[in-house]
Order: sequence, then structure tokens, then C-alpha cells
Amino acid sequence: MMADITQEEWQELIAKDENAVILDVRTEEEVEDGYIPNMQNIDIRKGQGFLDEISALDKSKNYYVYCRSGARSAQACTLMNQMGFDTTYNLLGGFMEWEGETVE
Repeated sequence: MMADITQEEWQELIAKDENAVILDVRTEEEVEDGYIPNMQNIDIRKGQGFLDEISALDKSKNYYVYCRSGARSAQACTLMNQMGFDTTYNLLGGFMEWEGETVE
């Protein structure tokens, strides 16, 4: 299941989700400009490398996925669902519109 969620929903869900994993699918250069704390970075533009790294993740966790604008993360969620991940959330508006806590 993939759901598009607002940043308000994202923060509410993560606060009470002990199974949450935050996944940043942007490039390393983009990550250097700032990111959401406690995330794991796997660049979707790596193609097969992305798929290999994703397939090593724990499928029983709930993945909160973001990119710069919400497009690549939606694509990542779809791929993850096809690979057998049950729960993925896509951050609408991406990091560009994120107003929560960030690490510079």
C-alpha cells in the first residue's frame, strides 16, 4: 500500500510509529543541502544499485519516503510495493516544501 501524505500527517504518523524508517531517495549532492533527521539515503537515480539496496531492507517496516518535490519518492514507493514492501508513505511536496526539523 502506498499513500500520499502531507507533512502534517507524516509528522503525526511517525511520532507514534515504532516501525518507521525515513528514506531519502535524492542524490548525495541534494542531501548535502539539508535533510530530515534520522533518514537513510538511497539514491533512486542509481537504477539497479537502488533496487539492490532497497531489496536488502526489512520489508516489515513502514517506509516514509521523500525526495525534492515528491515525484521520485512516489516512483520509489511504487517500486517498493512491487518488491513486496507493504507500507510506504510518499511525502507530498517533498523536501522543497518541508517545514519540519532539518539537519543542514
